[in-house]
Amino acid sequence: MNNKVLVVDDEQSIVTLLQYNLQQAGYEVITAMDGEQGLYTALQEQPNLIILDLMLPKLDGIEVCKQLRQRKMAVPILMLTAKDDEFDKVLGLELGADDYMTKPFSPREVVARVKAILRRTNSKTDEETLEKNIIDRITIGDLKLIPDYFEAYFNAEKLELTPKEFELIVYLAKHKGRVLTRDQLLSAVWNYDFAGDTRIVDVHISHLREKIERDPKKPSMIKTIRGIGYKLEEPKLDE
Repeated sequence: MNNKVLVVDDEQSIVTLLQYNLQQAGYEVITAMDGEQGLYTALQEQPNLIILDLMLPKLDGIEVCKQLRQRKMAVPILMLTAKDDEFDKVLGLELGADDYMTKPFSPREVVARVKAILRRTNSKTDEETLEKNIIDRITIGDLKLIPDYFEAYFNAEKLELTPKEFELIVYLAKHKGRVLTRDQLLSAVWNYDFAGDTRIVDVHISHLREKIERDPKKPSMIKTIRGIGYKLEEPKLDE
């Protein structure tokens, strides 16, 4: 397996633990002990996934995540936080993290999360590839999606989407016109139980609206169905 994982954490014991377990699972692992080194290593090594601690010296995880996204790096980011703090989690997701875990954690669970994330961002199974070929191009209003090439365009301009944003918009597009609950979206896009933490869905929907709605505060495509969830629909001509 050629997937390269960058682990950025200032606790040597955690770095060693994650490095050992990820290598046992077949991943190439590179490490960094502070935010500046983590940012530099990510830009130089172009890893397939980053495990990023929130509290780091020199640059914290939030700033590293923010700078990577500003540089248009769409690499999946799994953020680690020692605080069971909703603000930290949501802020991290708002700035472009794809997932998070709270310390202490099981190394086995981390490896499972890494596998799940990479399984969705790397080459798919034959069945998934066949399904993607069937929906080779999706056009909804000025939004165009090309799932096979991980490309999205709005008004003929290419969009810079994180892996989770792309998965979410494709899932919504494949179910155009259908009302999807937040729990359905959590299960389909994140692939495991977030114990009802539907804020994750709301944060990603907000990001998508900023990128594909002409007026994000009055969305014409991604509609909120109060008390239920969301649906994606063709924008009306007068909207």
